[in-house]
Amino acid sequence: MKGPIKMICLILGGGQGSRLFPLTKSRSKPAVPIGGKYRLIDIPISNCINSGVKRMFVLTQFNSASLNRHIKNTYSFDHFGSGFVDILAAEQTPGSDKWFQGTADAVRQSMHHLTAHDYDYILLLSGDQLYQMDFKEMAEFHVEKNADLTIATIPVDSKDAPGFGILKTDKHSMIESFIEKPSADILENWQSPVSAAQRKKGKNYLASMGIYIFKKEALQQLFDENPEATDFGKAIIPAAINRKMKVASFQFNGYWTDIGSIPSFFEANLALCDDLPQFNLFDNQQRVFTRARILAPSKISGTKLTKSIVADGCIIHAKSVDTSVIGIRARIGSKTSIKKSIVMGNDYYQTLEEIVKRSDEIPMGIGKSCVIERAILDKDCRIGDNVSIVGHPSLEDAETEQYTIVEGIVVIKKKAIIPSGSKIGYSK
Repeated sequence: MKGPIKMICLILGGGQGSRLFPLTKSRSKPAVPIGGKYRLIDIPISNCINSGVKRMFVLTQFNSASLNRHIKNTYSFDHFGSGFVDILAAEQTPGSDKWFQGTADAVRQSMHHLTAHDYDYILLLSGDQLYQMDFKEMAEFHVEKNADLTIATIPVDSKDAPGFGILKTDKHSMIESFIEKPSADILENWQSPVSAAQRKKGKNYLASMGIYIFKKEALQQLFDENPEATDFGKAIIPAAINRKMKVASFQFNGYWTDIGSIPSFFEANLALCDDLPQFNLFDNQQRVFTRARILAPSKISGTKLTKSIVADGCIIHAKSVDTSVIGIRARIGSKTSIKKSIVMGNDYYQTLEEIVKRSDEIPMGIGKSCVIERAILDKDCRIGDNVSIVGHPSLEDAETEQYTIVEGIVVIKKKAIIPSGSKIGYSK
């Protein structure tokens, strides 16, 4: 291969993130905490760094303050190198007075920021997915195929296929046609060549992962020819296929999940507690980077811990923590039981003086003799003593000032105050 592949990355921050509400009430989707100490944006950025892609723009529009702060405090590259992670917020310009109207529109409106950079290819990523991928392999595949566009695809079965954009390929991994969320009755016509192992699992369909590599000229041409197109999946990709551009499928066979809803966020976090999780946080090569906080080790007293993740700086006196993710600076009182839950922790510590002075207030964290099950507790919550917060599939969806119930999962909102003796959710 002649010389290095000159590629720049744009990470799409997503829209309002309404399906992740209330976690997105005061933050953008990429800024949502995950895995105890990380944020969702750390996943695509870490994949880029591990793949040698060091020039990244994050495109944002809604509630971007905490995301800006996280990126500024986390990703500082060598002053003598060319690496950076910069925010590109939606803006009104003389050429456009509209905010981003979709994924393609966000990229189109941001292209003028790339003119000062030397690149041949654009890598487009989503800011709300959990996976570990070597983009260098994908870029080499793209160059080898001399493709105008390469789409990362993942094999799925007939049950999952209707939820995705499905691509049909030939035996050379070139995409012949594309359909957005096909109905089950026409799926048979959309099978593609996959490995024997995937075929054995019934995964005969290739779903778009929302990860793309474009030739710079090809992307600009598609924008010029489709000025009204606002979305890649619905407009730009079909346009590229219809005009007979060379569109390739880079088949990915690792773990990947789209974190677009409260249930998917909940399940992806708890899956990290498995003995051998499919997303490996304990990998020497595919490391996940995040803000380096100077926090004390966690202190745990008399607690039975089972299949759980505990982040830095926690003070835990709980009776038991089972299959749960405990975030930074979490404080959990004695005789409290936590099961299948996500506790995001706190943004700062309260001093002993503050707690003593305000003895009539509930301190930050979780009090004594509480039961927390199938729940998500956002940052800086104050949970009193003898509180029961229990989710269950039988619960109806609900929305209150302090909490939300979504598909049987109780989500306690950021900075919520739950008085002692409260019972939320399912009564055992």
